[in-house]
Amino acid sequence: MDNQKTILAVALAVVVFLLFQAWQAQNAPKPVTPTAVRQSVTTPSTSTSAVATSAATVAAPMVAPVSTGLQLATGPTVSFQTQVFTGQIDLNGGDIQQLGLLRYPQAVGNPAPYPILDKAAAKLTVQQSGFVNSDGQTLVAQFAVPAVRRADGQPITLIGKAGPLSVKKTWTFQPDSYVVEEHITITNSGSTAWNGSYFDQILRNDRAESHMFMSIFTGAVLMHQGNFSEVSFGDIHDHPELKSGPGWAGMMDHYFLTAIVPAQDAQSQIYARPSGTNYVAGVNTPLPTLAPGQSTTITQQLFLGPKQQQTLVAMGNGLEQTVDYGWFAIIAEPMHVVLTWFHGLVGNWGLAIILLVIVVKFIFFYPSAISYRSMANMRKLQPKLEKLKKEVGDDRQKLGAAMMELYRSEKVNPMAGCLPIVLQMPFFIALYWVLVESVSLRQAPFILWIHDLAIPDPYYILPLLMGVSMLFQQRLNPAPVDPMQKRIMSALPVIFAVFFSFFPAGLVLYWLTNNVVSIGQQYLITRHIMAAKD
Repeated sequence: MDNQKTILAVALAVVVFLLFQAWQAQNAPKPVTPTAVRQSVTTPSTSTSAVATSAATVAAPMVAPVSTGLQLATGPTVSFQTQVFTGQIDLNGGDIQQLGLLRYPQAVGNPAPYPILDKAAAKLTVQQSGFVNSDGQTLVAQFAVPAVRRADGQPITLIGKAGPLSVKKTWTFQPDSYVVEEHITITNSGSTAWNGSYFDQILRNDRAESHMFMSIFTGAVLMHQGNFSEVSFGDIHDHPELKSGPGWAGMMDHYFLTAIVPAQDAQSQIYARPSGTNYVAGVNTPLPTLAPGQSTTITQQLFLGPKQQQTLVAMGNGLEQTVDYGWFAIIAEPMHVVLTWFHGLVGNWGLAIILLVIVVKFIFFYPSAISYRSMANMRKLQPKLEKLKKEVGDDRQKLGAAMMELYRSEKVNPMAGCLPIVLQMPFFIALYWVLVESVSLRQAPFILWIHDLAIPDPYYILPLLMGVSMLFQQRLNPAPVDPMQKRIMSALPVIFAVFFSFFPAGLVLYWLTNNVVSIGQQYLITRHIMAAKD
């Protein structure tokens, strides 16, 4: 096997892999969006497979039919702020309708907090909650303005009514945390027993960020009895999800997660379904039958923040699975740890990427050396191969046999360069996903003109340098004997430079650094072998 063919095959495999990821994202079944008003949303529907509870006093989850709508909250609001949040709770429902992340600006040059929940933005995302009685009627609690003035970061307690129910909802904000605790105490203030359930859901539209040539998931995420799943908007439209048992549900995009996490032993319904022109993912929890004057309390958590691996692992419940490192997660996870450690040392994510590449190249120093020696030996044979081609002419079969005989006589194994390159592919793919999934690279500056490693180089300098580095690499490799293959190899640096101009600068920086380090190693080995006497 010719080493040029190996390099070409690996390069094309990378391109095909990335294009396939993008094709999957772009060609997923698209939901048919009705012309109904986008404001209309619904609660989860009933299911014949709903879980039966073991306690006689607990009613099966009661949910409203599809035709019964639940409008976006429009009541007075209560503002709050913590070290990481600034937001508003709507008193119509007592839910968080507006939430900005103080440590995550909207964009470079725009310091406004990133709106992870926002009912007014183009990317509509809000929390909704309420009750459903045994008749399928949806009840939304109406709360009064808290009488006690509270300091930022302190619990917010709301008192209100939802039909015959008296509701006390307390929001507790943990210091310097993206986890919010929700305590709901429900009391039957009526004269008859009350049966029903409490639902809490995240609603959002199908707007997603555009990532050319990159497959970035946006949609619902569900955890049911330990099984994690991602459900795209197209799949929700075609196949709504409704599962019974412990779990959690939420919505996710590239860097941020909004999730409702009940107590681990809660027997709930986990669902994802269309809601007019929008989509909801949530949790529906059955309540015990409440006699007049009787009360019950539900306690659950909401995670509203960035997909930071350590934070999600600390929270438990499998939330860390929302950081998708792809097929080679077993390699990507330790790479992310090393990358984060390097950043702690140098304080710059671009330098951390460079150091990580050097570590990976060090690990593969000897396998790479085998590959480069093979290429250098092939380069040394180049004059003899050219001579053979002239002697044999266009007889490919005879040329192939003559080349193999030459390899045997010169004790050169063209296969020696294949395996080391193939061995490094899982590491490249793993690092690709580490850089794509790492929220730390969002708006992370590098040097000079690179102000955000998570977006493409605005001046295309890094892709251009990467293309130049590929040209230098080709000069160190043996030239292809086949004219067609030679033309393809000559065009490859240009193709890759254009292709990678659409990729985040952090990824291009990785590839460029990898090429530069490889050129240095390959140059030293090639010079040594070419200088050796026959």
